[in-house]
Amino acid sequence: MGQKKDLTGSEKSKIVRYLAEGCSSLKIAKLLKRDHRTIKRFIQNSQQGRKKCVEKPRRKITAHELRKVKRAAAKMPLATSLAIFQSCNITGVPKSTRCAILRDMAKVRKAERRPPLNKTHKLKHQDWAKKYLKTDFSKVLWTDEMRVSLDGPDGWARGWIGKGQRAPVRLRRQQGGGGVLVWAGIIKDELVGPFRVEDGVKLNSQSYCQFLEDTFFKQWYRKKSASFKKNMIFIQDNAPSHASKYSTACLARKGIKEEKLMTWPPCSPDLNPIENLWSIIKCEIYKEGKQYTSLNSGLWLLLHAMLMVNRSKH
Repeated sequence: MGQKKDLTGSEKSKIVRYLAEGCSSLKIAKLLKRDHRTIKRFIQNSQQGRKKCVEKPRRKITAHELRKVKRAAAKMPLATSLAIFQSCNITGVPKSTRCAILRDMAKVRKAERRPPLNKTHKLKHQDWAKKYLKTDFSKVLWTDEMRVSLDGPDGWARGWIGKGQRAPVRLRRQQGGGGVLVWAGIIKDELVGPFRVEDGVKLNSQSYCQFLEDTFFKQWYRKKSASFKKNMIFIQDNAPSHASKYSTACLARKGIKEEKLMTWPPCSPDLNPIENLWSIIKCEIYKEGKQYTSLNSGLWLLLHAMLMVNRSKH
């Protein structure tokens, strides 16, 4: 019985139970097949207990200084404790004391992230809303791309693990091990696509238009009736490859122009309903922290199958 690493939670629970039953440390070591010194060390540490943390007395701050600190904290959002106290000409206060004082009057928060909206942006948003207020959105084709990787988005591999169990091992790969870029659209209750962007292709204006020509126009749009094409409204986000003059001219040659091309105003919230589909698909693909080893035979086949099932439901 060689020495091993730290005892697991399950082993610690068994040691406590065996001790309650009156077993000696030597007998417990034999039952658990662990080194006797490891068991003895655990028992000794448990009997000693944790040392209580004795708080050191804070440096006394006068009421006048406290008022100055409170005013400075209100005037300097997101400032450090040192900067706040220095602005009040209060020196010689350790960091622990500064933070303890600030906790009574403030909280540590992150700055809120918002698009840089100015007056022009707000006016354009209002004009867009007025223009499309009476639009029949069942005739709008909402389009977007989604990228999925072998490892999934960062921070998704989290969940509850029972006591005594070890966390599963995850593979570490640079850039998520590569991924698949998918383009799709939604109009009323119909799913358009999905169409996969070839690996290694960077979507600039030229490649984006060629992609639409080979997939969307040839495989879906050309099969629609003239009345459908006349009433359909095409919408895409403001990505550079979408909003460029080259892409706009390319769509215009296909008859998608003016009132048939709905454009988002700048700095708009992403209200595309297809984002809900992407969210559902990703939650299903990466549930329980699942990873994939192959783009073609694993991830893409599952993604394509799930999108096809979603299409059949509609």
